[in-house]
Amino acid sequence: MGDKANAHPGAAGRATAADHPASVRNVVLVGHCGSGKTTLVEALALTAGAVNRAGRVEDGGTVSDYDEIEHRQQRSVQLSLVPVEWDGIKVNVLDTPGYADFVGELRAGLRAADAALFVVSASDGVDGSTRMVWEECAAVGMPRAIVVTHLEAARADFEEMTRICAEAFGGDDPDAVLPLYLPLRGPEGPDGHAPVTGLVGLLSRKLFDYSTGERKESEPGEDQLPDIEEARNRLIEGIIAESEDETLMDRYLGGEQIDVKTLIEDLERAVSRGTFFPVLAAAPAAEGARQGLGTVELLELVTRGFPTPLERTAPRVTTVDGAPREAAVCDPDGPLVAEVVKTSSDPYVGRVSLVRVFSGTLRPDETVHVSGHGLADRGHEDHDVDERVGALSAPFGKQQRSLTHCIAGDLACVAKLGRAETGDTLSAKDDPLLMEPWRMPDPLLPLAIQAHSKADEDKLSQGLARLVAEDPTMRLEQNQHTHQVVLWCLGEAHSDVALERLRSRYGVQVDVVPHRVPLRETFAAKSTGRGRHVKQSGGHGQYAVCEIEVEPLPGGAGIEFVDKVVGGAVPRQFIPSVEKGVRAQAVKGLAAGHPLVDVRITLLDGKAHSVDSSDAAFQTAGALALREAAAEARIHLLEPVAEVTVLVGDAYVGAVMSDLSGRRGRVLGTEQTSGGRTLIKAEVPEIEIGRYAIDLRSLSHGTARFDRAYARHEPMPPQVAERVRKQAQDG
Repeated sequence: MGDKANAHPGAAGRATAADHPASVRNVVLVGHCGSGKTTLVEALALTAGAVNRAGRVEDGGTVSDYDEIEHRQQRSVQLSLVPVEWDGIKVNVLDTPGYADFVGELRAGLRAADAALFVVSASDGVDGSTRMVWEECAAVGMPRAIVVTHLEAARADFEEMTRICAEAFGGDDPDAVLPLYLPLRGPEGPDGHAPVTGLVGLLSRKLFDYSTGERKESEPGEDQLPDIEEARNRLIEGIIAESEDETLMDRYLGGEQIDVKTLIEDLERAVSRGTFFPVLAAAPAAEGARQGLGTVELLELVTRGFPTPLERTAPRVTTVDGAPREAAVCDPDGPLVAEVVKTSSDPYVGRVSLVRVFSGTLRPDETVHVSGHGLADRGHEDHDVDERVGALSAPFGKQQRSLTHCIAGDLACVAKLGRAETGDTLSAKDDPLLMEPWRMPDPLLPLAIQAHSKADEDKLSQGLARLVAEDPTMRLEQNQHTHQVVLWCLGEAHSDVALERLRSRYGVQVDVVPHRVPLRETFAAKSTGRGRHVKQSGGHGQYAVCEIEVEPLPGGAGIEFVDKVVGGAVPRQFIPSVEKGVRAQAVKGLAAGHPLVDVRITLLDGKAHSVDSSDAAFQTAGALALREAAAEARIHLLEPVAEVTVLVGDAYVGAVMSDLSGRRGRVLGTEQTSGGRTLIKAEVPEIEIGRYAIDLRSLSHGTARFDRAYARHEPMPPQVAERVRKQAQDG
C-alpha cells in the first residue's frame, strides 16, 4: 500500500469469472446520498481500465453511455454491482443507495460483501444513518475503511474530516481511525482555493501527483517533511498498537526504526481483521484523464488489505425443515450454497437474480433447488422448487458479460430463475438447504392502493407479487377488516418508486386512497332490543320476533351468544338463526360501520308462527334486535393502540417525547443505551402514527428508528369518535 508507482495496465480491466476465492474481493460502498459513492465507482472503473473515459463503458470496441440521467437515477435507489480487475484480483464493487428509504438494498450489499468502504463527503460530514451502519458492521466484525470525497469543495478540510471520522467511528479507540495519505494541494487559484493535486504516502514518504491525469511518483521537499513525520509517527503507533507482534511497540519506543514492509504487513492484517480503519482520499478524474486522485491507492487497499472470501464465516445453514447443518465452507468443490441478494426485472430477459455463492460452483443450465422461507408476513409465499439456471453474467452498467461459471466467494447475475426472490437460497437439488436470512427493516409506512381501471385490476395481483419478490423490505397486506390492499413501505421515496415500478415495469396504474385503520365498536353499558320481522304478501309470509339483552365484556372476549329462552317461545331450530343474524349484523357494525366486539348477546324471549316462521325471518329479526339495542345504548368506538419503541439520539429525546404526547401517546418510560441514545417506550393510537416513519425521520434528522406492535383496542375519546362517525356518514 502506497509503494507502487503506477498500475500495471495488463493486469487491469473488466473482470471475468474468478478461478479461486483468493483472487476475489467483495466490497460494499456505504454513505449518505450525495456523498459521491457512484462517482467513486466510476472513478475506480476508469483507473482499473474497465472504462475508457469517465462515464463511458467500453464494450467490444464501441462506446455506449454509462451514466445516462435515467440510468443514474435508477442506480441511486438500488444496489448495483460493478466488477473490475486490479493486479490479478477481481474486485466486486457493490454500490448502495444513500437514501434511508432503501436501506434494504444497503443490507443486501452488506450481506454480499466481505468488507465495506464508508464514503464521507468532506463538505457534508458524517450523518446519523452512516454512524448506525458503521455500528452494524462493527457488531459483526466487518473490515472497514473510510474514503473522503469532495475535496474540491471550497470548505473541504481533510484533516478536520479525519478528526470527525475518528470521533464518529473510533469509539473508545480513535487512534484506530487514521489516514494513510495526506492530500497534496497545488497553488491557490483566483478564488483563493488551492486544489488537491496529489497525495503524500505516510508510510512510503512518497508524493503521488495526479495533476496530469497520470499518477506520478516523486520525493517530498524538505519543507514538507515535518508535517509528514508528525502524521507518520501517529500512523505507525496506531499500526503497532494493532500488531500481533507484542515486541514491536517496545522496539519502536526504544528508538528502533521499524521496517516499512513490516508496517505494511501489520497494517494489512489489522485492516483485514477489522481492528484498524484507514482513511483515504479520492476524487474523480478530470475530463480526458486516465486516473482519478486516490483511486490507485484505494484499489491497492482493497486488493491487499481487505479479506478474501476464504476469511469470511458464512451465514448459518439448515435443511429446509430447519434441522442444523454444517457451516458452508468457501470451497469451489464443495456443495452448492448460494443466496439471491437482489432481484430485478429486465424487459428483455425477465427476472434477473444477483447471487453470492458461498460454497460450491454455480454453472449455467444446471438445475438447482430454490428455497424461500420466513417472509410470509410480508406477502411472500414459502416455496421449495427446482429451477434451471439460465445464463450467468457479470453486469457493468447496462452491459452484461457472459460467465462460464461462478465459484464460491464470487458474485454473478443469473437469468430465468422464475420463482427465486431476494433472500432465497440456491442449493443442490438432491440436498436442499436454507441460509439464515439477514435482518430486514420493518416497513412502517402504509400505502393503500386500488386499481385505476378494470384492465388494471386484472393485472394488479401479478404486478404486486413481482414487486414484493424484488423487494423484501416491502410488505403486501390484504386487510380483511378494511378490505384494502396496502403496501407497507419504508418511506415516501420508497412508496414513490413502488408506484412507478408498477406503472412502468408491469403496466399497472393504481390510485392511492386514504389508509383506513381497523376500528371496532362495543356497547358501553347493558341494553335490550326487540326485533320484529312480520310481513304478509300472499302465500307464505314472514314472521319472527325475538328479544335480546346485550352487555359489554372485557377487551378481547369477542362475541358471546347465550340462549335463555324458556317455554319454546323461539323454537329450537330457529335459535341458531337468531345467532346467525346478530353475528352478521355485528360484522357490519352499528354506529359507524365497524365490527362489533366484546359483548354478550343473550336471547331472552320471542314469538314464532307455525307456518310463516323461517330461518331467514329469524336471522332478520336477530339483526333488527341488535340494531334496536344499539339505538338505545351508548356505543364506544374502539381504536387499535400500538406499542411503540423509539431509539433516538439524546439530543432529540425531548422533541420526540413531546411529539408522541401530541399524538395522544402515553410514554411508559425511557432507557439509556450505548452511543448516546435513548430508548423511548410508549403506547400510541395507530390512527395517529400512519405517517410516523416520515415525521420521525424529519424530527430526528434521520438518526432515529422505531418499531411498533399491536397492543389492544381501547375506546376512542368522545371528540375523536364523533369526528370518525361524521366522516363515515359523509362518506
